[in-house]
Amino acid sequence: MGAHISDFFDLAPSSMWLEDYSGIHELFESWRSAGVTELGGFLREDPRRVAMCSAGIKILRVNQHTLTLYAAESFDALSLRLDEVFRDDMFEAYIEELEQLWSGLSAFQSKSVNYSLDGRRIDILLKGAILQDHEKRWDRVLVVVDDITELEDARRRASASEQYARGVFEQAPVSLWVEDFSAIKDLLTDIRNQGITDFRTFTDVHPEFVERCMSEIRVLDVNRYTLEMFKAADKTDLLGRLPEIFRDEMMPHFRAQLLDLWDGRLFQQREVVNYALDASTLHIHLQLSVFPGYEQDWGRVLLALTDITARKRAEAYLEYLGTHDVLTKLKNRSFYVDELKRLTRRGPVPITAIIIDLNNLKETNDTLGHSGGDALLRRTGEVLAKAVDHLSQAARIGGDEFAVLLSSTDERAGELMLDHIKQLIKLNNQFYPGPPLSFSMGMATCYESSQLGDALRDADLQMYENKRAYYLKNGLDRRMAS
Repeated sequence: MGAHISDFFDLAPSSMWLEDYSGIHELFESWRSAGVTELGGFLREDPRRVAMCSAGIKILRVNQHTLTLYAAESFDALSLRLDEVFRDDMFEAYIEELEQLWSGLSAFQSKSVNYSLDGRRIDILLKGAILQDHEKRWDRVLVVVDDITELEDARRRASASEQYARGVFEQAPVSLWVEDFSAIKDLLTDIRNQGITDFRTFTDVHPEFVERCMSEIRVLDVNRYTLEMFKAADKTDLLGRLPEIFRDEMMPHFRAQLLDLWDGRLFQQREVVNYALDASTLHIHLQLSVFPGYEQDWGRVLLALTDITARKRAEAYLEYLGTHDVLTKLKNRSFYVDELKRLTRRGPVPITAIIIDLNNLKETNDTLGHSGGDALLRRTGEVLAKAVDHLSQAARIGGDEFAVLLSSTDERAGELMLDHIKQLIKLNNQFYPGPPLSFSMGMATCYESSQLGDALRDADLQMYENKRAYYLKNGLDRRMAS
């Protein structure tokens, strides 16, 4: 499975960094022990402390997109010249990242500036997350960097000249929307004048108010890239079909925008989901900014929408790899261990465990090569995925070992599952040529979740008894095949 993850990491369409933050974790612990409670002021008081945090990060790996983005010939070349990459404008953004980690978050993000090794300034949107099972030491952190230089350049150029800004607006390689929020401003002012102070609770009780606010938005203009991104024939087509774009998951995101506006946040950024007019899903990084001079009435608001669908797919695939075995498509051992902990804590009982060993895997590998063995493993995944429903879990827990966990399932239902698996094996063997698929299985049931460990041992022992019987029946040496 490692080769698959490596290939994906290297080919991902965003800059990815795998880093070790354990040094920062240790530094934070020492500062907390010394009585530090507010990190931002503590770091600004002595910039050398920020440098200490930087020294606590070890870069373990980057992907090919990172080397291209930063004009580096190799990982070593990049590692030796990091002081040229991280400099100048990063100070406050880096403190913001550290504050997020200090506050207990397992993920962080910021907008910052880096530099390529050939001296080019790169405006970046950075998102990092402590990987699962590494939360205690922070020794594996995945950082994703998106190059938003073109968007930021567009913003800077727009402030220089209205005429030039128009050209930039039309040609910008991101989706830009100019909207009028003045009616929303009036609605918020009205309910504030009525004595409403807890706007979050108000919108919980009156969701129709959020819908009304959304209906009051007037789209004044969009740029050319917006039409391409949303698959619209022209502006009339786009503006006439806005309900097809902003629907479903968009309402809670828009409510979050209203909450920020209520609190006076006139620059916002968040990730949202929109839909193109061909019904395809678009994952969007949205930035909202009230134009200078319109802070009082919100008559001009700029929304910049960056399509991050490729990056979200990359993140989703990494998340999938964290819980699935790539070869069999079943859950992996890491998920299995977590599921055992969950079932031990909460059940529901009775819980039936089935332990499965794939017969003749080593013999198949020896005679047909690993491609033959992999084919048997894939077929095992097909059978077990077909056998379980959404309330059950099937996992590959070793090379040729599998487990099925059935909650709210007694012995009778467990026996039915064994029979079901056996029937599926027969069908599978009729469909595929080559070595027949064969399982040795053991089953046990517990009626108290705390006894799940005992049930697993009983199922394991039963599986090994069936394994021995299988090899004795077929005249095979158990030591030579598995």
